[in-house]
Amino acid sequence: MTTSGLSSTRLARMRNVMAEHVARGVVPGVVTLVSRRGEVHVEAVGVQTLGGAPMQRDSLFRIASMTKPVATVGAMILVEACKLRLDEPVERLLPELADRRVLKRLDGPLEDTVPARRAITVRDLLTMGMGLGHILANSRDVPIQKRLNELNLLQGPPQPLSVPAPEVWMREVGTLPLMHQPGEGWMYDLSLDVLGVLIARAAGKPLDVFLRESVFEPLGMKDTGFSVPAEQMHRLVTCYAPGPRGALVVYDPAEGGQWSRPPAFPAAASGLVSTADDCLAFGEMLLNQGRHGRERILSRPAVELMTRDVLTPEQQASARLFVGEGGGWGLGMSVITRRTHLAWSVGSFGWDGGLGTSWRSDPVEGLVGILLTQSAWTSPRPPEVLLDFWTTAYQAIDD
Repeated sequence: MTTSGLSSTRLARMRNVMAEHVARGVVPGVVTLVSRRGEVHVEAVGVQTLGGAPMQRDSLFRIASMTKPVATVGAMILVEACKLRLDEPVERLLPELADRRVLKRLDGPLEDTVPARRAITVRDLLTMGMGLGHILANSRDVPIQKRLNELNLLQGPPQPLSVPAPEVWMREVGTLPLMHQPGEGWMYDLSLDVLGVLIARAAGKPLDVFLRESVFEPLGMKDTGFSVPAEQMHRLVTCYAPGPRGALVVYDPAEGGQWSRPPAFPAAASGLVSTADDCLAFGEMLLNQGRHGRERILSRPAVELMTRDVLTPEQQASARLFVGEGGGWGLGMSVITRRTHLAWSVGSFGWDGGLGTSWRSDPVEGLVGILLTQSAWTSPRPPEVLLDFWTTAYQAIDD
């Protein structure tokens, strides 16, 4: 056992299990990181691209929905500066969302609406309760989902998209009715991209600039951003997705891919690239209740608020596919409310990225875990490589 309370013998099991996933072709490569009590254990297995360079500790990954907690920290910085208020209507800065209408039926025509009973608030965006987002099942012919797709308003998987610039995007969102009354439903994704536009307007600068100045630079997250500079492109992994008969096919290449140039729309829900060490800095800051070294990014009360489950029973029913039986949702991230697995103590928080990544911070164990792969998940339900990473991370605890 090391001074971190982690067994070196059992940590070796993690590498072996991850190597098996690589050998079976589930993922071309993987970077794992487990940090506890000041000791950091990192393994890089496999390759950055099939037939290409070996995976490295500092390889760059598209962290997809792990962007959501990062954007949420940005929003809470503005709340603490009194530039945003959790329960104020967003229409002060997002007039496009004033006077909302709500569909009478989720699958009904776009004109068949009733007035919203109240305004959308900042809290609604953070809790994904604004009433607009993805319909996951049998949605192809649902009018509101078709319209969202036609306007390119839903970003990320199943394909990288060319999304309009923030002002145009926000104007188009404002033309649509809500799917649920504000605060009543839980709908994935879109509210966090609305939050990104709100952050930029409240800060008076583009989202990427604000996050760089307020989050990335103070935390030393030197490799995190919405695109990869040309001189660092050799570190960006190729992104894959399962193709016919399970073979991996290129989803997004490094050279010439979506992240090879600054986006027109920096997506607060899904747009960042990062490294294991940058994600560790972020996860440890929240584990340390807002402090990073001598820097305080957020107050302790802000972190406590973010990492407390806020879902109503009705919202929990909608969120269960994403957060699981023992999971809830705080502000911008998942929170464990009931232990149902070997991993994740009650009170653990974090989130996953649909392009193959996972992060959790566990205050009970004092542990931060990060999994980075370049193979897209095919379902909100976790794949075996993710489950096996978290199992091997927690079975290594030896105190």
